[in-house]
Amino acid sequence: MTERITTSVLKTMLIDAALNLREHSGQLSQLDCVAGDGDHGTTMLRVAEQLEAAVEDASSQNPAALLKNCGVRVLGVDGGASSALLGMFFKGMGDGAGEEDPDGEAMAGIFESGMNALLRQTKARAGDKTMVDALVPAVAALRIAAQMGKPIPAALEDAATAARAGADRTKTLVARCGRAKFLGEKTLGHADAGATSVALLFHGFSEALVARREKDHG
Repeated sequence: MTERITTSVLKTMLIDAALNLREHSGQLSQLDCVAGDGDHGTTMLRVAEQLEAAVEDASSQNPAALLKNCGVRVLGVDGGASSALLGMFFKGMGDGAGEEDPDGEAMAGIFESGMNALLRQTKARAGDKTMVDALVPAVAALRIAAQMGKPIPAALEDAATAARAGADRTKTLVARCGRAKFLGEKTLGHADAGATSVALLFHGFSEALVARREKDHG
């Protein structure tokens, strides 16, 4: 696959992801009221601010620098486990990236590096009703798409669809991690706020490339 994602396009992806978090912050806080203290949307607003700040930072001149910058900034957000895990996700993506523009295979590797960094920081796994339930299927879909030789926009559409499905499935799960685990079956019927945030991030990544593709083709 010869198509590559430039640093400029990666910045657009991050901006669209941040915008998606902003637009749905109220919904995220509502979801968090079920099993948390209702501040997840506010935390994600802070995360969005830091993603935008990283994009504007003059030092974000290549994929690795940009993504590491995102990670360090998001890690600085005072928002509990969710912002800390997302910070590690972006930092891990940066560790998996290089200075060159990534192709489809490299993009899959970058996301896998981010996911693995996040998983090293939590005991949560798929089925525990956390952001992991959206992240793991999204990254898996991206790898499968890359192996099939799909264009990067199509691969990210697959990842966004998988993330959304994973977040929706958390409605059928009982929380087994964090403070939500003490509520047991009371968490049934409600999507996990963290998983929904991950789905929103991937939707933003995908939408940025869809919009670019439509612009390029008039």
